[in-house]
Amino acid sequence: MKTLKEIYQDEIFASLKEELDLSNVHEVPCLVKVVINVGLGESAQNAKSLDEAIQHLTLMTGQKPLVTRAKKSIAGFKVREGMPIGAMVTLRGDRMYDFVSKLVNVVLPRIRDFRGLNDHGFDGRGNYNLGLKDQLIFPEIDYDMITKVRGLNITVVTSSSSDTEALSLLKKLGFPFVTKAST
Repeated sequence: MKTLKEIYQDEIFASLKEELDLSNVHEVPCLVKVVINVGLGESAQNAKSLDEAIQHLTLMTGQKPLVTRAKKSIAGFKVREGMPIGAMVTLRGDRMYDFVSKLVNVVLPRIRDFRGLNDHGFDGRGNYNLGLKDQLIFPEIDYDMITKVRGLNITVVTSSSSDTEALSLLKKLGFPFVTKAST
């Protein structure tokens, strides 16, 4: 069975080049990286929440996350400079393609009442942001391990310079975007 990276190289690359009418092979959009970020506002009061989030991100991605720290002190949020406030993982190469394949084929179909992804998540430069409300939809996370449901943000960075090129790339990779019915 082919991996998503092999499918991209064998089939999607050529069809994108033809569809977008690109003359140079370096203009064809591709995935650059995938960044998964979890914000932990409660880690100021509960240090175990940071350890749990790191463990869950490691299980989801197969890579140890980086702890993000506060840049400034904010008294209203009880946050001091240098305090851990989140965790993030940057995936590239084979791990990135494996994660995208798992996201599209396993994780997104497990979302309750899922009707497709919204195409308003593009940033104008060809990158797509997707927010998930809980980590339980990942098959690696055991329900009994959860003490608190946390959301996460997934950013898919592409080499494309426009949102239309990135949208066609992600559609060919299998992202289930909502199709607007014409009335």
